[in-house]
Parts: sequence; structure tokens; C-alpha cells
Amino acid sequence: MTPPTQSHESHGHSHSHGPAVPVSRHLRKVIAAVLIPFAAAVVVGLAVLWPGGAPAHERTGVGFDRQTFEGQVVQLERVACKDVNASQVPSTGDTSTPQGREAVQEETGECKKATVELKSGKEKGHTFIEIVQPDAPRQFHVKQGVVVAYAPDAPRDLQYSVSDVDRQFPLTLLAGIFAIAVIVVGRMRGVMALVALVVSFAILTLFILPAILQGSNPLVVAVVGASAIMLVALYLCHGLTARTSVAVLGTLISLLLIGLLGSLFIGWASLTGNTDDNTGLIHGLYPEIDMSGLLLAGVIIGSLGVLDDVTVTQTSAVWELRQADPTMGPRALYRAGIRIGRDHIASVVNTLVLAYAGAALPLLLLFSIAQSSVGAVANSELVAEEIVRTLVGSIGLVASVPVTTALAALVVSADRSAPESPAAPSAPPAPDGLDGPGAGPGAGPEWEPQEAPGVLVPTPPVRGPGGRGRRRKK
Repeated sequence: MTPPTQSHESHGHSHSHGPAVPVSRHLRKVIAAVLIPFAAAVVVGLAVLWPGGAPAHERTGVGFDRQTFEGQVVQLERVACKDVNASQVPSTGDTSTPQGREAVQEETGECKKATVELKSGKEKGHTFIEIVQPDAPRQFHVKQGVVVAYAPDAPRDLQYSVSDVDRQFPLTLLAGIFAIAVIVVGRMRGVMALVALVVSFAILTLFILPAILQGSNPLVVAVVGASAIMLVALYLCHGLTARTSVAVLGTLISLLLIGLLGSLFIGWASLTGNTDDNTGLIHGLYPEIDMSGLLLAGVIIGSLGVLDDVTVTQTSAVWELRQADPTMGPRALYRAGIRIGRDHIASVVNTLVLAYAGAALPLLLLFSIAQSSVGAVANSELVAEEIVRTLVGSIGLVASVPVTTALAALVVSADRSAPESPAAPSAPPAPDGLDGPGAGPGAGPEWEPQEAPGVLVPTPPVRGPGGRGRRRKK
């Protein structure tokens, strides 16, 4: 029988899941002709829009726009609330309202008097007193680190106040556990993923945020920044391959769709993007910022992370299907890949909706307390923003599955770089009893089908009585 021919996979480059199906030189040129100008445009956009840092402004002392220092609670003592709340209006004893209950507690409850010492700033070592009410959500303990806000225009005794607790150590520890887990499980791929994460965060903090504050169009900044994050993250984590390039193209097309839909429906629904104290403060400090454009930029950047996951998974699925069965054409690959994608769509969309709902849970709870109808809740701008954000992002995710699957099926099916070797002609059977090259079944290795269909492996002949070879039975 004839020896087996070499398959396409034998010429592929190595990959973490096995040999990768190669892509012809012509297709590589086509992919490069699309991606190289795109990458060049991203680099030019970064250079043109690079802000060089956030613009300086005079601090307002409101919200996050306050000068802060590090502090520590050095002493804590219990005192009667009536002794430290002398300026409060006397309570009437009515506890039927939240204000009445609070007034009663301020007169009859037990408060804490915390002595806080500054650990940074030009007045390091200075101490001040902070009164903690019994019903305050944030309670202190000795040696606890705190964030101290500074109000230079206030009276001397009221210039410093505790604005928050210091959470640097637990957050740093959690980040370290996360990094160790990623490296232990992902190994070198995990290391590259962490590097990509650092680069993505650097682009966000050094380019996207300062450029928006400098007055650049938030949508343009978000598109350039998200594209840079996408290129760095995908190629750094998955390698400079045709498989990754297909995922990049699928992600890019989906991002464009999200941008168009987001721009249309944010304008149509008259969403201003100025819905809370933080956005109001931003608008007050930098009135030239387009807040609705900032909302759209958030939709694009927020969708990017999940899009990367979907497009890479779909591309890898099509590549592995082709590797498992090299005879599959583009239509068969697309049908098989889209079946995998349907399961992915169902889980990812549900994840995205629940993520946004979890973030807005306190707001939804307030609407539930007010017994508002579903229509009234959805019509409010706070909730309408989340609805548009969720649905536009989900449409982009759904569209990314067929788009990426089709691109991957076309690219991997167009492989012409490793044609199959022509089959060697079969030697005619020789009469029994003759020895010599090609003399008969006992003269050389025989070929038997094994577990994999269509693959033949040699087995040595087993000599029987009289020197005649016979097949070894499995």
C-alpha cells in the first residue's frame, strides 16, 4: 500500500494548542495591506492628539477635586454625643422620621473622638480631632490609615478632615494575588497578558483621559486609544500571526458598529452624559468637554474588553476546526464556528447585562423604594444611559461573532502555502516466495490503518514458518 501523504498541518507554525494551519503568502500580504495602514493611522493619531499631561486648574475643594494627604488615627476615645454636638438643633424626641432619629442619637448616643495625625504634607505631624457619630457608616480604629482632605480657606480648626480610609495595602495585596494566579495558570502567556494590561492602563491614563481634558473630541480620542489598546493587547498576548490579525479585524469592525449605533441612539435619546455630581463637577471645571461624547467614549472603551475575548475565541475555534479536518471548506467552517459562537453570545450578553445591573444596583434600589414603574425607571436619564450602553455594546458583541467567524473561515480556507505531496505509486504485488526489494509483503514495512482515519503507519513484518511474512494482528 502507499505511504501516507503529508498534511497541511505538518508545515504549520507552532501554537499553544498545536500546529497552526499556515496562511499563504498572498493572504498574508492582503492582511498586512489592511492592518499596516490601520496601525500607522493609530500611531499618527496618538502623535497628533498626545496631550502631554492633564491641564492644571485651581482646586475647587469639591468632591474628588480636593487636596489630600495621608493620615493615621493615633487615639480614639468614647464621648457622649451631646457633649460634642453642642451646635446641633435640640431634638423633639420624634423618631418617626430619619431626621428625628438622627437628632435623638446625636443627643443621647455615644460618639467617638478620633485624634488624627498627618503623615505627609508640609504640616506633617500636625494633629486634629474628628468626631465619629454612632450611626456613621465608617468607623475608625487606632493605627488605621486615613485620607485627609485639606480646605485652605476654612478656619484653622476646620482645615483638615477625614475624607476616606487608606485602602492601599489590601488593594495592593489583592493585585499581587491576581498577578500570581495569572502567571501560575497562564505561564508565559499570563506574563504577556499582565504586560498588556499595564500598557492598556498606561494608554488610558497617559493619553485618553488627559487628551479629553485638553479639549480633544472624546469620540476620536476613544477610537484612537481603544485601537491602540486592541493592537497592543491582542498581538502581545496571542502573537504576530494571521489568526490574531483576523481577530483584530473582527474587533475593529465591531467597534465601528458600536460607535455608529452609540452615536445615533445617544443623540436620538437626548442623553447629555451629565447625570451625577462627578460629571457635573467635570462639566463645571472643563465646560468645553462634550459630555455626550464622553458617554460614547465610555461605551466604546467598555465594550473593547469583552470584544477581544469573543473575537479571539471565535478565530481560534475556526482554526482548530480546520486543523482537525483539513477537508472542511469555508461554508462548513462557518457553520461549525457559528454554532460555537451562539453559545458564546448567550453567555457574554448575559454577563454584560448583569455587570451593568450590578454597577447600578444602588440606583435601582432607590427606584424600588420609590415604587416607580418600570417605564418611569427606564425613562430616567441615569437608567437610560445604562440601557443604551448595555444594548449598544451587546449588539456589537452579537455582530462580532458572525463577522469574525466568516473572516476566519475565508482566511484559513484560502491556504495555498503547503500543497499536499503527490502520492507515491503502489508497487505491484510480487509472487509469493520471492525475496528482494518490493518482492512481497514480507520484504519491507507494511502499512496499516490506525485510530486516526486516513493515516497509515508502518509495522514491521512478522516472519512465520517457511520465511513468509504475515500481518501482525492488533
